[in-house]
Amino acid sequence: MAPEPVRPGSEGAPDPGSQDDLGSPDGAGAPAEPAPITADKKKKRRGRPFWRDLVVIVVAALALTILLKAFVVQVFSIPSGSMENTLQVGDRVLVNKLVYRFRDIARGDIIVFSGQGSWGPDAPPPPGNPLVRFWDDAKDLVGISAPGTDYIKRVIGLPGDHVACCDAQGRVTVNGIPLDEQSYIFPGAAPSQVPFNVTVPAGRLWVMGDNRADSDDSRYRQDDPGDGTVPESAVVGRAFVIIWPPSRISDLPIPATFQQPALHAAAAVAQASPAALGSGSAALAAGVLVWRRRRPTPREPKGAPMPGLRSDERGTSEERRGKASG
Repeated sequence: MAPEPVRPGSEGAPDPGSQDDLGSPDGAGAPAEPAPITADKKKKRRGRPFWRDLVVIVVAALALTILLKAFVVQVFSIPSGSMENTLQVGDRVLVNKLVYRFRDIARGDIIVFSGQGSWGPDAPPPPGNPLVRFWDDAKDLVGISAPGTDYIKRVIGLPGDHVACCDAQGRVTVNGIPLDEQSYIFPGAAPSQVPFNVTVPAGRLWVMGDNRADSDDSRYRQDDPGDGTVPESAVVGRAFVIIWPPSRISDLPIPATFQQPALHAAAAVAQASPAALGSGSAALAAGVLVWRRRRPTPREPKGAPMPGLRSDERGTSEERRGKASG
């Protein structure tokens, strides 16, 4: 008969002191069982204060929020009625700060931009008290801080665009294409009661509020450098969704009027660089000259007058621009 296996603790079991394992004096063989958790260790683990875990969680959440605010998204509170009814006073919007790393600013985008050094007064220096500064930063993270030097407006004109108001029907035009703005401007408001006729400089934007009768925007800053436009470098990001209050939660899409094929076609011509247009004209002129040289020249009759050079007279007219007071 086969010998019956020996169970630990039974008669005939090997002497623990002579086993050849990791728990034996010579340190070889099968691994030893882990040491049991003692009552002191259990008591120590249970005795760790809850507030310490809470502090770790809060600090980690705050650090993550700061990173998100700095590089990804930020909450902004709407302090005035300049964007009604699209945005109302007290709305909180989420602003994407990464989107313009992947695409260009588009007409119709609602953007947040910094007015530091251009629009409005400069921001006050941060408070010296670190606790007050921490509290201000915390309020800024959730969009409940006091209004600063950031503004929110809608992009109407891009660099190179010719923006004007108003045409015969009282509409704003971009590169000669009228905008149908009734879907987003304040109900019953005129597109603009202030005339303007501006070509947007390179690297800048023409912006307007949706509440045209109550918006301090590019129209009222035409005497400033850049004809009232704002630099693209000052753009913080694009407002893309309303997140508060719950009854107002909705996205902020680009209105359909900015998707007109004619608008894009006109913009392509308007934004073509003078160098490109000049080179194209030069190539056309060179082609005409070659064609004329290859074409046989008819014999002119005697006494025919020589063709003279004619100077085209160009009149210049300056369109007066209005500016509302106050």
